[in-house]
Amino acid sequence: MRFLRFHRLRHPRELGAAEVSAFLSHLAVAERVAAATQNQALAAVLFLYRRVLGIELPWLDDLVRAQRPARLPVVLTRDEVRRLLEQLSGMPRLMASLLHGAGLRLLECAHLRVKDVDFGTGQLFVRAGKGDRDRTALLPAFLVEPLRSQVVRVRRQHENDLRAGGGWVELPGALARKYPNAARELAWQWVFPATRTYVELASREVRRHHFHESAVQRAVKESMRAAGISKLASCHTLRHSFATHLLEDGYEIRTVQRLLGHKDVRTTCSTHIYCSRVRSACAARSIGCGVAAAGVAGAAVPEVVHEQGPGRRSAQGRAERNHA
Repeated sequence: MRFLRFHRLRHPRELGAAEVSAFLSHLAVAERVAAATQNQALAAVLFLYRRVLGIELPWLDDLVRAQRPARLPVVLTRDEVRRLLEQLSGMPRLMASLLHGAGLRLLECAHLRVKDVDFGTGQLFVRAGKGDRDRTALLPAFLVEPLRSQVVRVRRQHENDLRAGGGWVELPGALARKYPNAARELAWQWVFPATRTYVELASREVRRHHFHESAVQRAVKESMRAAGISKLASCHTLRHSFATHLLEDGYEIRTVQRLLGHKDVRTTCSTHIYCSRVRSACAARSIGCGVAAAGVAGAAVPEVVHEQGPGRRSAQGRAERNHA
């Protein structure tokens, strides 16, 4: 309707690429909308023409694109993180501790299953993360016992659900058809389950969802206020703080990139504010990271070899061996 009102309610069939470009340019120049808003409007107009009217528009050469500004993330200091976590309790506190201690995204934390926690190697397995990619994350040493206790509580709750005729959990993809009994196994249960069950309409199974992310977001927001922290922080701020604190401690950018699960190191460089202070900054010549993060999070990060050939380790790793 916004597109039609801009052209005085003329029928879309009477309009073409020039009118679409004029509307989208008006959004960027006159109304100064964000780039994401302009992209959403472009997608809506293209859907109208392609799917509804069956008209293929030519490329919009005269379109003025809204600029996507570079923004610095909000980062909490170590003391602010401590004060924030002190105001939390129960499951939100453990989940928020994982966001900062392992650099997880909120949904990655909520989607953890019992099988994804490896206490032996000190690792967390993130399944189908952003971009539908799997990765490993560090299990912080100070969270091993709290997380182990949480898994024990999940086991007891699951046993009670089984005795009550429930115990099912949603499985990804078509695994429920391939493994009919897997949905009631402990390994597939959520590490952070919801407090209530629900009945799945199609199968009539009594299931338990994971702890809802909105409850953690609300708890973090209230704790920020209670801790007297005036920054506009959110759950994702803890992930940014995790990366920034590693960079402040001198860990190389490649190490932080692997821990965050970024596909491109430039993403890591562009979203954190202390990259210029790291020992091995983003440069044209990529350098491996021979630094293990065991001292930070309680488990070692596999050493990254130099990209120009196998077996060549980072300059820092060679310096440490020479010093030893």
